[in-house]
Amino acid sequence: MASKRVSAAVWRARPELIVALDDRFGEPVDAYVNGSQVWLRDDGPGGLILEWRLHPVARYRCPAGVGTYEVFSATALALGTGQPPPAPLGQLWDGLEVFAAYGDDIEPQPLVVAAVAALGLEPDARGLVDHQTVADEWERTGRAVSIVDALLSQLAPGS
Repeated sequence: MASKRVSAAVWRARPELIVALDDRFGEPVDAYVNGSQVWLRDDGPGGLILEWRLHPVARYRCPAGVGTYEVFSATALALGTGQPPPAPLGQLWDGLEVFAAYGDDIEPQPLVVAAVAALGLEPDARGLVDHQTVADEWERTGRAVSIVDALLSQLAPGS
């Protein structure tokens, strides 16, 4: 079976990205023990639901003393107020990806326009990605590869 390529945009993790996510989107709708943080929002053209996924670093470990569902808010608050986060950002997330949720089709350019309007930041890369090959490699290596690096290798530089 051939893999499907979907439109996506990616931002590398940096403090201003985490603060923008918190300011504009608030708490994630879901958080996973693997470190992923997810928002589902109707930011797409015509109210299309977009999935915003903050991808963990390879071999992510939740910081001691912080629960799976608190790590984003604790980190965003710390970064937004100049306090030390529960762990350095480079030990938590590699970056953010946005794509149409539920397999809906959208071209890269309208996705990027909608994403920038919602988040207020230009992505580092955009284009078409094959999520299946990224997921297969991540699972095959026991989560030892960067999902964001794998996505960026498939995408064109932003702006």
